[in-house]
Amino acid sequence: MSSRSAEVEQSKPRTVVHKFGGTSVADADRYRHVAQLLLARDEDVQVTVVSAMKGVTDALIELCELAAANRPEWQDSWHALRARHRGAAVALLGESAGPVIEWVDERFQRLHEILNALIVIGGLPELVLQRVQGLGEVCSARLLGEYLTLQGEDCAVLDAREVLRVDHGDLGVVVDWETSAQRLAAWQATHPQRRVVATGFVARDREGRFTTLGRNGSDYSGAIFAALYDAAELHIWTDVDGVLSADPRVVPEAVQLEALSYDEACELAYFGAKVVHPQTMSPAMERGLPIIIRNTFHPEHPGTRITAERDAVGPVKGLTLSPDLAVLNLEGTGLIGVPGTAERVFAALRNAHVSVVMISQGSSEHSICCVVRASEAGKGQAALLDAFAHELGTGQIQRVQRRDGVSVLAAVGDGMAGTPGVSARLFGALARAQVNILAIAQGSSERNISVAIDSADATKALRAAHAGFWLSPQTFAVGVIGPGNVGATLIEQLRAAQPQLLGKANLDLRLRAIASSKRMLLDERSIGADWRARFDGSPQATDLDRFTQHLLSAHMPHAVIVDCSASPEVADRYAEWLAAGIHVITPNKQAGAGPLPRYQAIREAAAVSGARFRYEATVGAGLPVISTLRDLLDTGDTVVSVEGIFSGTLAWLFNKFDGSVPFSQLVTEARGLGYTEPDPRDDLSGTDVARKLVILAREAGRELALEDVQVESLVPEALRQASVDDFMARLGEVDATFGERLAKARAAGNVLRYVARLDADGRASVGLVELPATHAFGNLRLTDNIVQFTTRRYCDNPLIVQGPGAGPDVTAAGVFADVLRVAAGQGAKL
Repeated sequence: MSSRSAEVEQSKPRTVVHKFGGTSVADADRYRHVAQLLLARDEDVQVTVVSAMKGVTDALIELCELAAANRPEWQDSWHALRARHRGAAVALLGESAGPVIEWVDERFQRLHEILNALIVIGGLPELVLQRVQGLGEVCSARLLGEYLTLQGEDCAVLDAREVLRVDHGDLGVVVDWETSAQRLAAWQATHPQRRVVATGFVARDREGRFTTLGRNGSDYSGAIFAALYDAAELHIWTDVDGVLSADPRVVPEAVQLEALSYDEACELAYFGAKVVHPQTMSPAMERGLPIIIRNTFHPEHPGTRITAERDAVGPVKGLTLSPDLAVLNLEGTGLIGVPGTAERVFAALRNAHVSVVMISQGSSEHSICCVVRASEAGKGQAALLDAFAHELGTGQIQRVQRRDGVSVLAAVGDGMAGTPGVSARLFGALARAQVNILAIAQGSSERNISVAIDSADATKALRAAHAGFWLSPQTFAVGVIGPGNVGATLIEQLRAAQPQLLGKANLDLRLRAIASSKRMLLDERSIGADWRARFDGSPQATDLDRFTQHLLSAHMPHAVIVDCSASPEVADRYAEWLAAGIHVITPNKQAGAGPLPRYQAIREAAAVSGARFRYEATVGAGLPVISTLRDLLDTGDTVVSVEGIFSGTLAWLFNKFDGSVPFSQLVTEARGLGYTEPDPRDDLSGTDVARKLVILAREAGRELALEDVQVESLVPEALRQASVDDFMARLGEVDATFGERLAKARAAGNVLRYVARLDADGRASVGLVELPATHAFGNLRLTDNIVQFTTRRYCDNPLIVQGPGAGPDVTAAGVFADVLRVAAGQGAKL
């Protein structure tokens, strides 16, 4: 640029155009707020384009329709609309409102005459509707202009119909820029004011007839005037802080975008995002004019800046959902290699006035599908059936299918271009959320990936995709069943870890449901620190069907049920939950060691749905027993045998049993310390240990049932049916027997341990055995669990996992670890 040009550029007044929507000028208070906002800005030339007051345009259209139908209620509607504008004038201008009220009355009297004419005509000509629709903008501009003048500002009011000339074509409104610029220059010659308030939405056609710019026309007016005034910026003021990464009504965690390119904004707007209509951006794009989306109610916020510049932060900027769509699919072998098929499809739809939202065609050319608006799907299908009637009759085309209830999810971002893995991330996020994709489309610009999905999955899909691109946390709806010792501890652990998981791992675990055998507590968002009091006071009786539906109704990307009960009835639900895509995590041994058909159904449901079934804490509480076994098998190792001490109670008893005190006294002491169940026979029977062995056997690929385990019970036959008190009183009867077994073991240099064993042939046993004092099982800490894996790799020196195998803290931690493993598998950054 030459120095002379630079001087001219610097001397040129800086013009900024502002456009305010109907919400921003809904009443007198809002007009006042807008005026103060404008007066606070330091701009050489300030052009403000206003919409009608909120709801006025729709009310005017309804008025015309009522009058055309000769329905008498149009009179009341007319009076109400006139009263609204008169009231706004009085509230805004006070004692100075008189001339404006007269002006409003004149406009509404003309409207009254037009409405009476419609009654005579008995119809609603388009030219009349075009004339009437713009009255709201005309009134709005006059109200704001008069208020600014009342504040001592030299302000001109511009009726856009004096300046703008447009044509209506197949692709929408076309501005006659040359004529419009000439007319604006002539208007400016008699209106030199630095503040101008202009009407949005309205214009005239080439013949000078009143017309409008269509829906979103006020935004378009703002862009047109910005272009005509050669403005430096266009500010579009709405009721949000700018453009968000997704609809906040669906994704509460949607983030505000600081910047967008024109292309990104166009893509997002096309698929329904509350951005700017692509038509609005056209004048700005041609001139490189920045558009800033601002919040009238939060004017200090910088908003979102839309320019030609591309911001490469992240591959995806935003995601949108377009609802109320349908898929039309033309399919047949006769389509393969036949030129002109697509042309015939689109011609048929065009002739039927059906708009195509999205197109997808397989490379085999066997089918071509179009996504259309649901309201046009019927006539679209009929048009295709008619256009291809011959081919359908001869069998060259097999079918023209229609699928209703479809939505389109679009991921948009300039950073997608040339970035590998973007599609994989989107499809992976949808797959993990159990969302099926009906059709896919991606343009060669790589700026947009669109997928057609079932509308029933739309909310869940949007949330899953949003989290998949790390625009929001990976969110899980969590339900806990069994808030006893372990369940309550788990809830507290979840609460304590939540801030760190959200901040560092972008993981949001929302506890939305708690249930016991008698009552349940459901929360729409998340149960907080007062969960105990709320749960204890909950009047809701437990209903697992409602519990399940509540978790799914949130449409969060993922749902998980943690069963901390010991109920076989709850375990019966696992297959159903997994089939529905709900992850199941449990320390409940009923599923892993219960009836084999139920276990097989659970595994099959998990395999089909992709939902995770995790149960690490069923064996060894928080010890990594099952995960270690799974790692051995997944890496190709072969299990020869498994041996272990799986009961902290029995480990303590036989670590302490050295002959100094009778065995019965140790049982009484263990019961007093809380190491045993309330009925110690539950521990001494060995059944619980047998269940854990069955779980490991099944994990190792053995189809073992609990009945297949040879179990040595430490409870004498005579005491098995007695009451707990009688059992404890008579337990001394076993002391002699246990004393003899101990003496025999010690004579051989051995110790007694209660051991579970699975041998190479699949035989399983649980019982009291003698082991060398040097054996790994012979030197345990008092309540430790231990498991020894002998495998093809670990044959001479078996692999041992040892540590605390009981207690609510470690058991809950084991369950929590499973929750995090599932979360990591669903995309959480753990």
